[in-house]
Amino acid sequence: MPDIRILTEGDSSVLVEFGKEISPEINRKITATVQLMKEQHIEGVVDMIPAFCSLLVNYDPRVISYDDLKKRLEILLKMEVTAGEGCRKVYEIPVCYGGEYGPDIENIAEHAGLSVEEVIKIHSSRDYLIYMLGFLPGFCYLGGLDERIHTPRLANPRIKINAGSVGIGGSQTGIYPLDSPGGWQLMGMTPVKTYDPDREIPILVEAGDYIRFVPIDEDEYKRIRELVERGEYQCTVHEEA
Repeated sequence: MPDIRILTEGDSSVLVEFGKEISPEINRKITATVQLMKEQHIEGVVDMIPAFCSLLVNYDPRVISYDDLKKRLEILLKMEVTAGEGCRKVYEIPVCYGGEYGPDIENIAEHAGLSVEEVIKIHSSRDYLIYMLGFLPGFCYLGGLDERIHTPRLANPRIKINAGSVGIGGSQTGIYPLDSPGGWQLMGMTPVKTYDPDREIPILVEAGDYIRFVPIDEDEYKRIRELVERGEYQCTVHEEA
């Protein structure tokens, strides 16, 4: 484990650093470690919070000591070399691009020197790795946006962006899970709720999963939105090797 460090974070947390760069390889190591820890059911571990290059492990020091937890982690990190190589989970997220749903898509196209149709095709042509969740509940930090459609944030952020809005901010793309201020260029909207406090599992996805944006028209958007409001819609999920 030459690049992995285990550090103390206060009296009830440890931080596992997997490196200093953002990469799919490091993310796979983090995801595999989370999965292994879930399988091991380590008594005293309260929560695990993955980030771009690290994993924060919160624990109850009355149940497990720092030294014991560190030893368990060191064993798991050695096992992780061959873990996490199975199927990946890909969530299809329907998006209605342009118009009132994506008021900035023309800006994105103009900045890229492309047509709106080309921007939509590029944006929906790849799977985006969820590196981590943060900023807002269910907000996904996605990797893999095509450089051709990298677009600067708005000079003047909006006071309110509606939940479900899909946008681009610099080299990142993502979905706003809640109404909030924001400066990303909005290209579309999804009727899917990536965060719903009334759901048994409020956050739809996890770090290490993938998102695939699927273009839909306005009629399909409205149809899916009605199903979502009735609690009858399920995203298509692929498990791929």
